Order: sequence, then C-alpha cells, then structure tokens
Amino acid sequence: MVLVFGSLTLPLSFAQTQAGGVDKEGTWYVGEGLKHGDFFSYSMCHVDYKECTEFEMDMWIKGDVQSGSETKWLAEVVVYDGNKRIVGEMELGKIAPEPTGGSEDLGVYRGAFKSSVAWLSAFATSDGSKGGKGPKEFGDVSWGKIGNIGGEQVIPSALETITIASGTWDTILISWKTGGATSDVWIVDNFPFPIKASTLTHVSEGIPPPEYKFELLDYKENVQQSPFEGITSTADELSLQGCDTNYEKQTSIKKPTNDFQYQVYVFYGPEDPVQGCEMGLTIKFISKYDDTEFLNQVQYDFLAVDENMIPLRSIAQEEGRNFLYSPSGLASLDIIVKEEPGDVNYVIWIYGLSPEGIVPSEIDDYLEFTIPIYAGEGSVVTPEIPVETTLNEIPTWIKNNAGWWADGAIDDASFVQGIQFLIKEGIMEIPPTSQGSAGSSNEIPTWIKNNAGWWADGAIDDTSFVGGIQYLIENGIMSISS
Repeated sequence: MVLVFGSLTLPLSFAQTQAGGVDKEGTWYVGEGLKHGDFFSYSMCHVDYKECTEFEMDMWIKGDVQSGSETKWLAEVVVYDGNKRIVGEMELGKIAPEPTGGSEDLGVYRGAFKSSVAWLSAFATSDGSKGGKGPKEFGDVSWGKIGNIGGEQVIPSALETITIASGTWDTILISWKTGGATSDVWIVDNFPFPIKASTLTHVSEGIPPPEYKFELLDYKENVQQSPFEGITSTADELSLQGCDTNYEKQTSIKKPTNDFQYQVYVFYGPEDPVQGCEMGLTIKFISKYDDTEFLNQVQYDFLAVDENMIPLRSIAQEEGRNFLYSPSGLASLDIIVKEEPGDVNYVIWIYGLSPEGIVPSEIDDYLEFTIPIYAGEGSVVTPEIPVETTLNEIPTWIKNNAGWWADGAIDDASFVQGIQFLIKEGIMEIPPTSQGSAGSSNEIPTWIKNNAGWWADGAIDDTSFVGGIQYLIENGIMSISS
C-alpha cells in the first residue's frame, strides 16, 4: 500500500511517525511467564531516587498472597544500597506486576522498580479485558505513545543478541524518543521483566540526564527456599547498636567554597553523629551569583581529611567511582561514620561542572567543615584504610593530594606526611629502597613537584612518580618508619 502526494509516492512505512515492528511472531507483556520460585537480581537506578544513584535489588517470588478480593504475587526482597541493606516484602499485581504494597522501608525502592523494570506495564499487560492494555505483538508498528510533552511512539525497533552480567540473550529492542534522544529497553520473549534499559529524561535543551537504567545480574528458576535467610536490614543492626535510625537532616552549614567559585549548603543528621552509625547528608550546589540557582552536572567527592587536608577517606572511592555526580545540583548521601570520636574535618571537593565522562573545564574548589563525632555504645569502630592497591591501581584521591601539593594548596610537610602514611599502611607500594641520611638540605627538588603535578594530570605513569618518591627516601628527605 502506498500514499500518493502529487507526483511523490511514499511507502506507507515512511508515512508513519516512528513506524516500528520487528520480524518476529508472538506477543509479550510485563509478567509473562512469572512463577513461584523465580529469583531476579537487578542493578538499577531511577532519577527520582538520589538522581539515579545505582543500587541492587534482589527479588524472590515466594508465592501468592490474598489482598482483599485480589490475588497477588508475594515477593521477598533485599536491596543493597551503598553501605545499607534493606530487607522486606512487596506485593505484585497479576495483570500487571507493579508493586502495590509491602514493607514500608522498601517504599522508595518499590517506586523505582515500578517506574523502571515494570514501566512497560503501562503498555503491555496480561489481560486487556479488565482495565489492562493486553499483550502486544512484536510486529506492531507501535505499542503506544509516551505521556511526556513531545513524546513519541514506543516501538519494537530491532532484534538484538546482547551479553550482560546474567548471560547472553536474544532480545527485542523497545525504543522511543523524547527531546530528540532515544531511550531503549531490551525484552525477552516469555521472560517476565525486561533484562536491560537505558532511558533519558525529557529536556528541551542540553544533554538529557538518565531517567532510569537497569541490568539483570542474575536469574534462577525453581528456588524453593528463601535465598535471603540470615540476611538482616542494616537499620535493624544499627538499631541494636543504639544508633538513631529515625532522624532529620536539620543541622545546616552554608558557606562559599575556598576560592569562592561556588556556594554549598550542607544539611546533615542526626544532630550528634555517632561513630559506627549512619549519617545522612543533603548537599545543595548553588551558583555564587544567585542564591536560588542550582548548579547542574556537578562532579564532586565527599572526603574525610586530617588537619593538613590529607584525604583519609573518599566516598567516591568506597563506591568504586572516580567521583560522585549530581545532575541537578541537589545530592543526597547516606554514610556510615567510620571516623574516630572528636571534631572531624570533612571536605566536599568540587571537580567542576560537566556531564559524566567529560573532564570539567572549571578549576577545582572545595568546602571544608567540621562535624563533631560522638562515641557509640560498645566497641569502637576502627576507620577503614583504603583498599590496598598495586602500583597500577593507586586510588584517584591520592592523585588529588599530589595535585594539591603541586599547586601549592598544601605544603611539603603535609605531602611527605601523606606519602609516609600511604606507604606505611601498604596503600602505595615502593620498591625496596635504601634509606639515606639527611643531607645539608631537606628541600624537595622542583622536578619532583613537577612530577607530582604531571602524575595527577595523567601525563606520566605511576612508575615515574614512584621513582621520585624513591629519590626522597634515598636522600634522607623522607623517612619511612617501620
């Protein structure tokens, strides 16, 4: 069939807006093939929860549960969110497996699951006769239209074989456009939930931030016993330690950064943080020109430092990242306090404003502030030392320290003290080096400071930098105590 416009003849497929459909027979809906004993593990995030901060959700279909006149699926769930575990249950509908109830502590995670893994249930459900949308054909040109302003059709767009953490899958790619960018969800015939997604929020200009992302990490069938036996919620464990788990972030710090490049508002709670317990922070990154303007696409880190600004702890490093990221300039952190009781110096280090994967063009700046930490009940928690690394795996925050020294932000003594600590604790490995005696001058040569700056910028490798440290040891400028 063709459409004729004057002398121009177009195939019907070109006359359709975003015409889809793939060469595969059959239908699909969210929840297809779901059964008792299914176990799923997903890595996921959603923009409405900490600006798409990643967490893991493990779910086991325990069986049925009666809710009024409706029979639902009952799922046991464990969420691993940074340093927290949340254990509970959630109920899933039979027509559309969206979470409709369950443990209160899982509330925000149920919302993220509904708006990501189960999102296609807005278009494809098991039964269209009871208010649902019904199953959808793989060959359909469209499954429906998204509700966003400027939203277009949700379409089956391609057949793809993809490899993810859970294995290799033959998939049908479901796509749509919003704001000129394409969002993708990969589904598998007769598999209950999509196995991967990468979607974007609608923006009128600029680079759209993620709306939600997820990937299936593991799947098992016929799991007859709960895989979560013996796993407890972190909140329960902290409560047994006497930690306050019901607090507000009401204590505030509002200051410009050190070089007045930004304003930072920090709200934390509880009011008196306790070693070994949780501390929650809300961080607002504000323009120095306008107190009401949030900064976007902030690359930053949250550090614990000593009196010489030597980093002792990096939250980004603990999460396996080079930096933390706030698309909107409003960030939320939940950390376990590992620092010793007393006045602890924390730093919010701002690398600049840039999308993830792009090095910021702005200069670094930071805000240092002090929070009193109190001793907890029972045994004292010893702060964790950063993970031991090889010469090829020196943590990023160590390079930050070298860069600060090269730029004159910290003095020679502070730099040497930091290197001594790193070597002594086994974080930085130095090849066997004879200890020299102090000479007439203990000054650090300029070329070593240059090396530190080049190393921090990635211009020279770890081995070249370590060579400079060996020079300091051999010439008695730096001593390493046993």
